[in-house]
Amino acid sequence: MVRKHRVGILTGGGDCPGINAAIRAVAKALIQNGDEVIGIRDGWQGFFDGANLVLDGENTSRIIDRGGTILGTSRTSPLAVEGGTERVFAEFERLGLTALVVIGGEGTLSVASKMFDRGLPVIGIPKTIDNDVKETDYAIGFQTAVQIATDALDRLRSTAESHHRVMLLEVMGRATGWIATYAGMANGAEAILIPEVPLDEEKMDELCRMLVERKQRGKNFSLIVVAEGVEIEGRPVLKQGFSLNQDGKAWRLEGFGGIGQVVGEIIGQRTGLEVRVSSLDYIQRGGTPVAYDRSLATAFGVKAAELVAAENYGKMTALKGNRIIAVPLSRVADGIKTVPLAVYRTAEMFFG
Repeated sequence: MVRKHRVGILTGGGDCPGINAAIRAVAKALIQNGDEVIGIRDGWQGFFDGANLVLDGENTSRIIDRGGTILGTSRTSPLAVEGGTERVFAEFERLGLTALVVIGGEGTLSVASKMFDRGLPVIGIPKTIDNDVKETDYAIGFQTAVQIATDALDRLRSTAESHHRVMLLEVMGRATGWIATYAGMANGAEAILIPEVPLDEEKMDELCRMLVERKQRGKNFSLIVVAEGVEIEGRPVLKQGFSLNQDGKAWRLEGFGGIGQVVGEIIGQRTGLEVRVSSLDYIQRGGTPVAYDRSLATAFGVKAAELVAAENYGKMTALKGNRIIAVPLSRVADGIKTVPLAVYRTAEMFFG
């Protein structure tokens, strides 16, 4: 006799397009197996608040194209709350759950890995526009964010050309430059600045020289895309009101932002060129997911349901080539996935 399950689903960390498609796929696949599904509201915080709802065929229908998450999200970690682990286990038992599917980015999945080590039957699904989760080619939300950034760059290019300006677009990417690299490559940007390639004095001089030489060749405009986590003289640029902790990191994830303005001012001062700066900020995290993210989320959701049926816990769904596979959560918790220099060099061939 096949064992039936009562499965919880939560979404943690920042929102991104495609999460609802994953919730839908997990829930519908489990329900077809005869399982019950409980949505935990607002990430791990829902275990503390007792906030949950039954997910069924009705409330998981017509959400495949909706941005955000119908369950809500938070950055709460039970590992950072006194007695948090014990409270999660107590609520897990009270709800009669047999498994938990966690949809999140590197931070949320790292917590899930540690909770699995403590005995929680967990399965992870990777979502993040930053695409920095290890062991998967792409995470849910990345392709939509790249499309939004590319559309913005395409629009800025027409303005840059009309007004003979240097236009900078700042995009998200605290520790990695996946969005900046792929959107910049798709647009044919004249330069892409990412955290993986240090922006030192030599690099800045090289950038300014390239822009001046373009002007001299009759190219009266340029487009530059910069990831928010790019550092100046080894330090990140933070929004007003934010500071660094002793580790030299922003004390809140939302603290990054403003590097585009700093770089734009330096370029203007050193070259005399007219520079304008735009930032997508949270715009690239919301809205309707592109078809790729909906399809990827659906495939991940079905795979997660299969892992529940097999009681193969401590795993994360992942994309490798054209295959959906399962990888140990412990590998995901071991750092982040940065942009390979080979990928960046491909984009760099067209700079200037």
